[in-house]
Amino acid sequence: MTTGKVDLTGVESTMLVTLYLRALDSRAERPVLGDRFAADAVARIDYDWATLDKPAITRNRFMLALRARQFDDWTAGFLRRHPDATVLQLACGLDSRVFRLDLPEGIRWFDVDLPDVIALRRRLYDDAEGYRMLATSVTDEGWLDELPSGGPVLVIAEGLLMYLHEPEVARLLRRLTDRFGSGELLFDGVAPWVARTTQLAKKYLGRWYHYPAYWTATRGPADIVRWNPRLRHRDDVAVLAEYDRIPDPALRRFYRFGNRFAWFANYLRVFRAEF
Repeated sequence: MTTGKVDLTGVESTMLVTLYLRALDSRAERPVLGDRFAADAVARIDYDWATLDKPAITRNRFMLALRARQFDDWTAGFLRRHPDATVLQLACGLDSRVFRLDLPEGIRWFDVDLPDVIALRRRLYDDAEGYRMLATSVTDEGWLDELPSGGPVLVIAEGLLMYLHEPEVARLLRRLTDRFGSGELLFDGVAPWVARTTQLAKKYLGRWYHYPAYWTATRGPADIVRWNPRLRHRDDVAVLAEYDRIPDPALRRFYRFGNRFAWFANYLRVFRAEF
């Protein structure tokens, strides 16, 4: 069974790129993530995937898979330590993390995204015991009131904070830490030069650059505390540092070379903070 015709724009369109790249990784002989759910979703969604089958896009598939794998590893570790936790996956898109991880029975998992995204997601996945999808913008007021308060909570913000303006980031994080007693935040952050490049591309090359700009960069742990003093940095990983896991020899050599330069090696990092 396939979905109806899908034609999302703006920030919502980026989830289709991410989904397609995870599906490509799953078809590799030695996949980094091996997300079979992504491959199944691509087969069921009525979308012109040929528009994404371009080297400028597809060569990023293993970096996205490495990022997702780091999120999976940290999520699995948190749930082993807190088998009764609440999980909020913000801007979930069509991510299948709730299905591809082995979750303890007591976990309460909420996938949150914009109404158009959740409408498409519901054509692919169903709510289940301990799992709900919420159709809302994460920056809206009120949706947190629907959730159980207290801790521990794991907040996953993969591919989200860089699209928000910094005051929006600070307000969102404050609302989350005010609502829950304790927990962890997992998010990815881009270097300042990456954010600035996307802003310039959007401003001057908007005719060809169809994706939204990044508005918030993450320079390091000090930014996390500045956004919310309750947050304490615990770990961060440069996604590029895991280049040895990339099965494509040419791409592996490219990223190995790029890893020699700090400005490039740290262009995308994954952060873990607690409160």
